[in-house]
Amino acid sequence: MKILAIQNRMGIGDMVIFLPFIEAIAKKYETSVSILVKENSKASQFLKNIKYIDNIIILERNNKDGRHDGFLGSIHLINDLKKFNFEKVFIFNSSLRFNLISRLARINKIYQYPLFKKKNQHIIYAAQDFLNSKLNLNVESNPEIKLDDLLVKNSKNKYNININQINILLGIGGSGPTKRIPAEKFIKFMEMIIKEYDCKFFLATGTKSEEQLILNQILKSEYNKKCVPLDKLNLNDILPIIKNCKIAICNDSSFSHLSAALGVPTIVLMSDTPLLYGSYSPRMYPITPDGTETVEHDTLGKDKINPEKIYYKFKKILN
Repeated sequence: MKILAIQNRMGIGDMVIFLPFIEAIAKKYETSVSILVKENSKASQFLKNIKYIDNIIILERNNKDGRHDGFLGSIHLINDLKKFNFEKVFIFNSSLRFNLISRLARINKIYQYPLFKKKNQHIIYAAQDFLNSKLNLNVESNPEIKLDDLLVKNSKNKYNININQINILLGIGGSGPTKRIPAEKFIKFMEMIIKEYDCKFFLATGTKSEEQLILNQILKSEYNKKCVPLDKLNLNDILPIIKNCKIAICNDSSFSHLSAALGVPTIVLMSDTPLLYGSYSPRMYPITPDGTETVEHDTLGKDKINPEKIYYKFKKILN
């Protein structure tokens, strides 16, 4: 049986969040599932070795001149999907467009969120209700990414990862300026923790100039010899490094989602996004800005993240 799952949300984090639902479909029908996702989900980089995922089909949309944009883009997408002869499709959105495209691609069984009900749709509850109502499945929000043990071992050797040290992932990047915690917050935490533990820090960030500025500020600190920047590596190389870490401390970014899914206890620094994104996994431990108990859009709390809170949470997890 050939099955397609359409997950058209942007970013790595949302892709990770939907993994349990895609896996549940695969287990239900005892077959791997193909996915239709956006390029910036980076699915091709970190999901290509996942056994329950078959083909990764990229949805090429730029809102203007993407191959799958507009009317002609829909025709292209219909023809692209026809080649796979899918028998079932699970559409994780309320879009009429994807419904019509699936029909014209000759997919006989179409399962989809209720049409025209996108407003205030909870990213996790909507998916849980969807699979419960259509397949009678109860799916927990607990994404997992499994890596081959040999990859993890080879990464340990290649990057001189010493198991006698406490290896820490610092996810210092972020997709937006309000999510990027200032470098001095990380440096202060490093100062506190190095007094008690022999640590090595792996700095995960993107290549945007604003992210590079934070990276360079940390590398110019007195702790630079204990730091390993990962910004020149792709996700395939970074994932086994993360798996070798004892703990992760990340902004609300792709690396917080990835590290938690890899089974690494992850402290998530929440500054300007709904708290859900830093707490949906049992391996996530959110830190909110001083003076707040929760976080929403426009909380704008990056300057109120307290390094002492990170330090105490770190010690509690470690012990």
